[in-house]
Amino acid sequence: MFAVFKTARKLTLTGLALVSAALLAACDPAATGSGGPTVDTGKPVPVALLVPRGSGQSGDAVLAQSLENSARLAMQDLSGVRIDLRVYDTAGNASQAAAVAKQAVSEGAQIILGPVYAQSANAAGLAVLNDNVNLLAFSNNTNIAGGNVFVLGPTFQNTANRLARYAARQGKGNIVVVHSNDEAGQLGRAAIEAAISGSPARVAGTVPFQRSQQGVIAAVPQVKSMVDATGADSVFLTATTAGALPLFSQLLPEAGVPPESKQYIGLTRWDIPAQTLELPGVQGGWFALPDPVKSQSFQSRYAAAYGGAPHPIGGLAYDGIAAIGALVGAGKSNALTGAALTQGAGFQGVGGIFRLRRDGTNERGLAVATIQNKQVVVIDPAPSSFSGAGF
Repeated sequence: MFAVFKTARKLTLTGLALVSAALLAACDPAATGSGGPTVDTGKPVPVALLVPRGSGQSGDAVLAQSLENSARLAMQDLSGVRIDLRVYDTAGNASQAAAVAKQAVSEGAQIILGPVYAQSANAAGLAVLNDNVNLLAFSNNTNIAGGNVFVLGPTFQNTANRLARYAARQGKGNIVVVHSNDEAGQLGRAAIEAAISGSPARVAGTVPFQRSQQGVIAAVPQVKSMVDATGADSVFLTATTAGALPLFSQLLPEAGVPPESKQYIGLTRWDIPAQTLELPGVQGGWFALPDPVKSQSFQSRYAAAYGGAPHPIGGLAYDGIAAIGALVGAGKSNALTGAALTQGAGFQGVGGIFRLRRDGTNERGLAVATIQNKQVVVIDPAPSSFSGAGF
């Protein structure tokens, strides 16, 4: 489930995969961005990893260990690059995140990985803003991106872009947007509308709903009316598998919005948890996910190394180390500057290619999948480069 990383600690599920820590192309000298330190690539590079250990919540402890494990797994895969990884506990707390970020820099850290939660990442970034150190946060909240803060988490905008363009190419670009009226739903709606505006698709209309059973029930006839009035051929939902999606997938077909002729599209993963695949209403629906082959490979390697599955966002720490290692491996002293981090060709990550943008957000190469006979089927593979069809 996608969620904005805030103090409520709802975590984004991101696809995970095996990756070689290889830079996809040389740095783009024309790129702009925040500054960064001068790096001696012949020596171990001090990297601070900020994790939410110490909060008193068991979930944070599990996440913290998975992030550290993933970072160390990535370090093993680097060739000719030495990383001096230093782990700092934030307790999932913004003030402590700021304090340990300052401590890390004072102790020599040249780049910071983490923390997870948006408020903590924002505080940590501000704390070291004048220290010429960049921060790669594990958040997906683009509101904190910019300056010296880059977000590694998969964003609504990236997913919406992928799906809107695919829908347009498939002749399913007349779209009704159905969104919850809370913060996550509003962000999702904005991302979908922006994605549609940048593609040949069009917004046929929008239908908000309250995040409750009665709210969904009340919205269904509005969706039906909007689809009929506009001749829309797709319904793009922000609803999650843990929230309103199961009810929508039941009630919309019953109301006369059949998934056989009206394409259902999801902004969030529809394959997690696996029992969602059993729902009749999601059969044939579209959603985006990281390269499943690479994701499974990473999960298998992690399990072999640590005896269990990685946390769903643990692979973001692997991505961060992979990017740092690739840049440092190029042997340039500006390896950790904003210009280097945002080089256009991007990096290989655990779920496929990704790159950091100059505004602090990111792009990830995603596959488009559907559900057929209760199984996930990839119908448009993840691109292997940023010149691929997915972009």
